[in-house]
Amino acid sequence: QSWSRGMSYCLHSESHLDTGPIYVRENGKLHVVNQGARGIQNVTPKARPFSLFSRSFSVELCMNREDDRARRQRTDHFIFTYTKEGNLRYSAKSLFSLVLGYISDNVDHIDSLIGFPEQIAEKLFSAAEARQKFTEPVTGLRALQKFTEAYGSLVLCSLCLRNRYLVISEKLEEIKSFRELTCLDLSCCKLGDEHELLEHLTKEALSSVKRLLLKDNSLSDAGLRRMTAPVRVLKKGLENLLVLDLSSNPKITDVGIGYLLSFKKLNCLDISGTGLKDVDAVIKRLQMQIGLVHSKVPLKEFDHSNCKTEGWAEQTVLQWEQAVMEAMKPQDNLRSRVATLHFYGKTHRIEEVVKCTLVEPETKASGSLQFYKENIQNCHLPLKKEVAGSHELKNNKKRALAEQETERTSKQKHLCLTVEDWDLLNTY
Repeated sequence: QSWSRGMSYCLHSESHLDTGPIYVRENGKLHVVNQGARGIQNVTPKARPFSLFSRSFSVELCMNREDDRARRQRTDHFIFTYTKEGNLRYSAKSLFSLVLGYISDNVDHIDSLIGFPEQIAEKLFSAAEARQKFTEPVTGLRALQKFTEAYGSLVLCSLCLRNRYLVISEKLEEIKSFRELTCLDLSCCKLGDEHELLEHLTKEALSSVKRLLLKDNSLSDAGLRRMTAPVRVLKKGLENLLVLDLSSNPKITDVGIGYLLSFKKLNCLDISGTGLKDVDAVIKRLQMQIGLVHSKVPLKEFDHSNCKTEGWAEQTVLQWEQAVMEAMKPQDNLRSRVATLHFYGKTHRIEEVVKCTLVEPETKASGSLQFYKENIQNCHLPLKKEVAGSHELKNNKKRALAEQETERTSKQKHLCLTVEDWDLLNTY
């Protein structure tokens, strides 16, 4: 009775809670305590669906963000989704996804990927890239080399590092690991003649480069001599080069242009803004020896719009750039120094990021020195009217097109030769 009085007291004190029926076993019999009745009744319990939580019960998934590896081990095997009613559901991942995630976490321990299917390798590269494995200092380089050795141009076929000299200095070894590149843009990086990356251009790994843009890199005749030595002596290196941009390098003179005559396959050349002394002699020399004709209008090949980073590692290069930009952000403790300098009256020098412009002032003064081969299609296409910009360029464009059209029609009247025949004639 004392127990029943205590139970009834609890029921009256907590009557606002919906606790449901309460069952008590006493003397071998099961009793049910109803909140409405103030006593114990011998009632057989009815079958009722069991509910562990009330309707208003909610669950919040909390994870330790500091230990990312432990969190991934607890939740990486499941996929969490929500239904339309707002209920949380989870399903197990496939075995392929689990294995792919495990290998991407340990991608630097792979011995070799040569002969491995490229479809699966691309998914593995994307999984490792999402985990930012290629941004790590030592293990990232080792993992990237496994992919570049096995798949070459699939990892990266075109690389644009224009005005990204900090990325080059931080990730030089990673950049050197790329193989079978066809386009490389190093414009406005101020590398100089002695840079290790320019020496790497002469290696066999980059013999596939067809477009090389070296605008505004402080190059001189010595750098061109070193860069063209394998082609001139061993017929190796950049022998497949088709487009070359050496503009805005005022230390390149007539002597340095002579080293470029070894590029027999060269179709487009830009030497605007260089330190040439006898421009007319250089123009005649390029036309007589390698068949390059001086263009009256700017060429589309040198407007820096076609060169982009393309391949599996496109996002990896962006991750490198973002990491460099994060490191360049000013720290909070530097504000006090700036305030102190301002208080004492000393001038604070602001360093601006060097930007690469498409038209340099010295290029405007010396004129455009861009060359192309007449018998090569899609090489001497002029720029659009908005890029050309002036009425003189428009008139020169029309005049040059008219002259090319008259020459083409006159040749068709007298001779009907194929492209191979014209290539053979131009070699003499």
